[in-house]
Amino acid sequence: MEEELKCPVCGSLFREPIILPCSHNVCLPCARTIAVQTPDGEPHLPQPLLHSRGSGLPAGAAAAPPLDHDAAAGPACSGGGGSAAGGLGGGAGGGGDHADKLSLYSETDSGYGSYTPSLKSPNGVRVLPMVPAPPGSSAAAARGAACSSLSSSSSSSITCPQCHRSASLDHRGLRGFQRNRLLEAIVQRYQQGRGAAQGASAASAVAICQLCDRTPPEPAATLCEQCDVLYCAACQLKCHPSRGPFAKHRLVQPPPPPAPAEAASASPGAAQGAPSGGGGCKSPGGAGAGAAGGSAARKFPTCPEHEMENYSMYCVSCRTPVCYLCLEEGRHGKHEVKPLGAMWKQHKAQLSQALNGVSDKAKEAKEFLVQLKNILQQVQENGLDYEACLVAQCDALVDALTRQKAKLLTKVTKEREHKLKMVWDQINHCTLKLRQSTGLMEYCLEVIKENDPSGFLQISDALIKRVQVSQEQWVKGALEPKVSAEFDLTLDSEPLLQAIHQLDFIQMKLPPGPLLQLEKCCTHNNSVTLAWRMPPFTHSPVDGYILELDDGDGGQFREVYVGKETLCTIDGLHFNSTYNARVKAFNSSGVGPYSKTVVLQTSDVAWFTFDPNSGHRDIILSNDNQTATCSSYDDRVVLGTAAFSKGVHYWELHVDRYDNHPDPAFGVARASVVKDMMLGKDDKAWAMYVDNNRSWFMHCNSHTNRTEGGVCKGATVGVLLDLNKHTLTFFINGQQQGPTAFSHVDGVFMPALSLNRNVQVTLHTGLEVPTNLGRPKLSGN
Repeated sequence: MEEELKCPVCGSLFREPIILPCSHNVCLPCARTIAVQTPDGEPHLPQPLLHSRGSGLPAGAAAAPPLDHDAAAGPACSGGGGSAAGGLGGGAGGGGDHADKLSLYSETDSGYGSYTPSLKSPNGVRVLPMVPAPPGSSAAAARGAACSSLSSSSSSSITCPQCHRSASLDHRGLRGFQRNRLLEAIVQRYQQGRGAAQGASAASAVAICQLCDRTPPEPAATLCEQCDVLYCAACQLKCHPSRGPFAKHRLVQPPPPPAPAEAASASPGAAQGAPSGGGGCKSPGGAGAGAAGGSAARKFPTCPEHEMENYSMYCVSCRTPVCYLCLEEGRHGKHEVKPLGAMWKQHKAQLSQALNGVSDKAKEAKEFLVQLKNILQQVQENGLDYEACLVAQCDALVDALTRQKAKLLTKVTKEREHKLKMVWDQINHCTLKLRQSTGLMEYCLEVIKENDPSGFLQISDALIKRVQVSQEQWVKGALEPKVSAEFDLTLDSEPLLQAIHQLDFIQMKLPPGPLLQLEKCCTHNNSVTLAWRMPPFTHSPVDGYILELDDGDGGQFREVYVGKETLCTIDGLHFNSTYNARVKAFNSSGVGPYSKTVVLQTSDVAWFTFDPNSGHRDIILSNDNQTATCSSYDDRVVLGTAAFSKGVHYWELHVDRYDNHPDPAFGVARASVVKDMMLGKDDKAWAMYVDNNRSWFMHCNSHTNRTEGGVCKGATVGVLLDLNKHTLTFFINGQQQGPTAFSHVDGVFMPALSLNRNVQVTLHTGLEVPTNLGRPKLSGN
């Protein structure tokens, strides 16, 4: 948060901060050093400056309004940093030797060359150079001339050191800008808290190991000058052995903790007592006054236009608190105004809501830093392990491997250095962003704690925008590691001696578990589609994949696909069932681990049509394959696109045309059923064939269960297949024709139909099992 509390000009904590029109803050003493005078045009310059360069100050300069109410007698014009008007040293009687210099300084201060100074503040903001007073003139006269150089004949302005937007000053000068009392209070609290914290921690600072996984970490025993890392004795042996590339690193004793005197010299009190780098300007009360003021109750802010009136309303158009006199005098009369307390609560709520997003990103960033540090440690450990393995293999070979061993060691070292550099770059980048977001968040929380509505509303809009911008900097992919900690490098030492010079790293590891792409996995009717991919940073070759599926009842897995594709569809599953699926990859080294298990639910009811690919060539389909007829007088078979092996299913067929009393047959069949004769004449089909008066059940050309009731044009035939009870039931116009048992029949069944050219039917699917169907009407054989 400290960066939020520092002035962008002097680099120190804010003193008497004022709010510029762009919503940024700057110290009042620093504002005097960067305010300049900009001419409206050449004709508006003072007449003595236009006609004579040999005279002293322009006429009327002594009576010009000062930069602010304190500028004439305060210390703002006597600072070592120099103000914009500081170059007008001397009075009218300074002597002819300095007339040309005085004229040149006057032109510079009036706006020409005001952005070509030689001085810079600690934060890089340019300020005007200090101009020495002419010889023979008193210091008081020089300060008076400097403070009065901003004459009424030209306009004064100030440029924001952060966004570089210029703002004009009115007759009140810098006092026309509102004081940020909220920021002053936060600075005072921060100074007091920081002083107590530094005093408590100065004596307890001890150098600790930076790679230790113990809690708490062990004290550091050595420091590597090249790595700039502190190690305890155990971590030094583990992570920084004195061999290989680390053999030339220099290990020294860790630096001692800072002495209490040094810690005290860096305390905030001492820092506040020294003059700022931005100039010699000091706040009127000094550091002591600020500390004393922090314990006393702050004065409630009043309207700058009407100093005796407190703020009571908020002008939405001007985005500023106003008093009731501002509304009566007409300046804000036509503007939209709202109660001060209501707007205070509304802006607080907006800022809190925006902070939630930044808080979540900061939490993710902290977790990401932990992940990166773990990767860093794994890279170190894995790199050392691979180096040791490589050295052991190369030492076991003949002398011809010596030169090749050095090359391979270089490859490993470069790979590790590349990974370390990438991880360190990400750590530094993420740490910087996290520090900025955390500082902004802490500052905003301090602002929210304040009970000054007007002070809060002065800065709330800018803070809300800054918080939103801070949240947007965490773009997608910013919290993902760019490199993997794995070193996929293994030497194959079995080739013959003449192939030594062609030795290189090859992959001998098992492939990792694939990642299921849930957004591409789906179900349709009783089929499921699965898609997967390999994880990123995977260098292991993959020869193929094995997809496994259970039986839909939580049973054992079975292989349903083996191949190189990463997308697979499995048909013929049970309806209204839950399947578990998993996949694994394999290569020449073996089979890798399984992926995570995905759960897929098949449809409750079946949606299907007639299958043009499985039907007889005389079958004619229309209406999106839902209506069927035939071009032959002989019976021809067509199957449905669904396949049933479990559950209860129901579908209906509407008779659109029925001529010359034919015998259509309705039922189920295997995929291998004979297609050129009536359904049910072979052992692959179970059907009911019906004329205009009666119906029969037929299987293996055997007629049973004759039932009264036939079909005609407009009739509806229902088929109920219950594979749990092994029954097949038929209905004509809602009247049950009698159940037919499948005695010990298992397998996969498809809806089937046989008809000739005298019949046309339309299929209706996706129906729930009816509960109000009639009882059967049985008759003799």
